[in-house]
Amino acid sequence: MAVVSSKGDWFVSSCSSTLLAINLKETRDLFVFDCAKAEKRPKEGDGDEKRWVMRRCTSVIFTQTEDEVYVADKSGDVYSFSVLEPQKPGKLHLGHVSMLLAVALSPDDKYIITADRDEKIRVSFRLQPYNIQAFCLGHREFVSALLVPAGHPDWLLSGSGDGTVKVWHYETGKRLQSIDLNQLVILDNSNVDTEKLFLVDAGTEVCLKPAEKLVLPHAPWDMTFDSQCHLWVLLENEDVNVHQYQYSEEHWELCDTETPELSRVADALKAQWNVFKGSVGLESQYKHLYKVNFDNMASYLQKKQERLEKERKKRAAANGSKPNVTEKRSKTESDTVIQSSITK
Repeated sequence: MAVVSSKGDWFVSSCSSTLLAINLKETRDLFVFDCAKAEKRPKEGDGDEKRWVMRRCTSVIFTQTEDEVYVADKSGDVYSFSVLEPQKPGKLHLGHVSMLLAVALSPDDKYIITADRDEKIRVSFRLQPYNIQAFCLGHREFVSALLVPAGHPDWLLSGSGDGTVKVWHYETGKRLQSIDLNQLVILDNSNVDTEKLFLVDAGTEVCLKPAEKLVLPHAPWDMTFDSQCHLWVLLENEDVNVHQYQYSEEHWELCDTETPELSRVADALKAQWNVFKGSVGLESQYKHLYKVNFDNMASYLQKKQERLEKERKKRAAANGSKPNVTEKRSKTESDTVIQSSITK
């Protein structure tokens, strides 16, 4: 599965083990980094741009001052790495007992927010992570996405495998709203690929409002906003691999003419389509994260019944057409006991 993100003048996409970075403002060479070809161990004299982690990363985020980067891994730990001191080793900040899937920071870098496979969202002090400010609890499946929306520094949006998007006041752990996306899918039973957009509204009790539905020509992989508030949607098609939308007159409209930024991105993605084509039509990367319930008692009773049935068939095959020896012996012993009692 491919993902996209935008930061400053850069459009970044990742698929499998390859990372692509495209400059939106300048005609520059495409930056391509293949993680599969990276050295497994650091060497003497390696450049300052390399950092080494213990386990595979699941989420990465920079502080607002961009002097530190926080890395969450699949073992449930969060490490910090200094950008200003490249030779300084990573520092373990906090850990969960379950795999971490998302990490976020408050706009003032005061809190670090972590989400794991076991439905928990934890809000901790960044500089003192052993001090937990709050938990945001209510999801029924893994939490895979966290976002503090711009303009609302005290809100947290979370996305989960249970099909809901929730809004929290993360400093207190209070849930403000929950939207079940599964219900929206049921209401819209068309087979057309769409993306549903929500409006963040602080003027009413409802924080998120359904705003618009975008009809797409192909199945979407991911979407992101750039620094100019344009919406980019990555598509599962080589010829039409990306769409760019702009907000005009209170709705999102497709850019009819190809902008220089759109041309750079589309051409770069098409030139590197070998990286993406293996992910076309693949199932969700989150499928293996869903909980599997085991009914041990039902399984035990079923196996016991199968064992008893197997033993009965063996006895029947051994006896053939002969009378049941066990029943005959039990009847003889019973008659003997009754006769003995009468004699006494």
